[in-house]
Amino acid sequence: MINFNVPPYTGRELEYIKQAVENQKICGDGPFTKKCSEWIEQQTGTKKCLLTPSCTHATELAAFLAGIQEGDEVIMPAFTFVSTANAFVLRGAKAVFVDIRPDTMNIDEKKIEAAITPRTKAIAPVHYAGVGCEMDEIMAIARKHKLFVIEDAAQGIMASYKGQALGAIGDFGCFSFHETKNLSMGEGGALLIQDEKYIEEAEIIREKGTNRSKFYRGQIDKYTWVNYGSSYLPSDMNAAYLWAQLELAEEITQARLARWEQYNTLLQPLKDRGILELPTIPEGCVHNAHMYYAKAKDIEERTRLLDFLKENGVWSVFHYIPLHTAPAGEKFGVFYGEDVYTTKESERLFRLPMYYSLKESDVDYIADKVKEFYHV
Repeated sequence: MINFNVPPYTGRELEYIKQAVENQKICGDGPFTKKCSEWIEQQTGTKKCLLTPSCTHATELAAFLAGIQEGDEVIMPAFTFVSTANAFVLRGAKAVFVDIRPDTMNIDEKKIEAAITPRTKAIAPVHYAGVGCEMDEIMAIARKHKLFVIEDAAQGIMASYKGQALGAIGDFGCFSFHETKNLSMGEGGALLIQDEKYIEEAEIIREKGTNRSKFYRGQIDKYTWVNYGSSYLPSDMNAAYLWAQLELAEEITQARLARWEQYNTLLQPLKDRGILELPTIPEGCVHNAHMYYAKAKDIEERTRLLDFLKENGVWSVFHYIPLHTAPAGEKFGVFYGEDVYTTKESERLFRLPMYYSLKESDVDYIADKVKEFYHV
């Protein structure tokens, strides 16, 4: 069986975890956490990066910093993972879903402004497949209406929009380092902060409401409880695992891009015949080959294709069930406008295996089986 995902592994992870143990600093904000945070700050140009136990936690922390509270509304696509909505729903806000663009599966920037009400507090664009949303227009809308922009860049590490790193364009950005992502620490994430005025508050909330970060930097002689907070620190052992991959981030990205381009070339005949739709990368977007997806004619055809691939040793999957159709989505959110593309496109989309160690011969085999299914 060709797995759908294999977590990335470079070879130095265990060595660095051993170093973390020998440092006798395996809790949060140890030496490897600092290395990873500084690397991300340099790579993205963000003012401050704080590693978190997950992208979910990073988004929750961003919701705190944006002052999201009971009765607020946050605009987002329904074609996303539940964490995008949960972070705001936990603060008592309503998720306002708008339709997506069929070309990128990203939020339709043209539908955002009409969904804004006096209760709207933030926009949460999701960079699906590591392909940037139309951030110029989204940022312009946010500035006009004085809204926060919280980027869900869970899939966006090493990708950019018009020269700006995804996650470092809005007020806050959130990365994921889950085992399914391009770079991984098993479970993990990062919050990117663009305005320095939020850094101290973020550190306090992340450190259980204490000013312990200032204490460790020698800025105060003792630390105490100064605000509400929680524990949003990953173990330094997790950060040690991630550091082994950040060192080879460019190599990992290029390897994935090579397999992505191979898929795209091999499946082009199916696109030319109008059988499949392949990914679109808009001008100005540099993607990271987080995934390779395509679209079948409809959900019935997709189901038959996935069954056929599984029978032939290929584990392929579909993606999100639109949140506005889920029980919690109906309870905590509302879809603004017409669902023209969100449901229809989500029912056609399927994802093929994509990971760092995926072999060229595996992609050849997978593409051959897709063509065989379609008798091409």
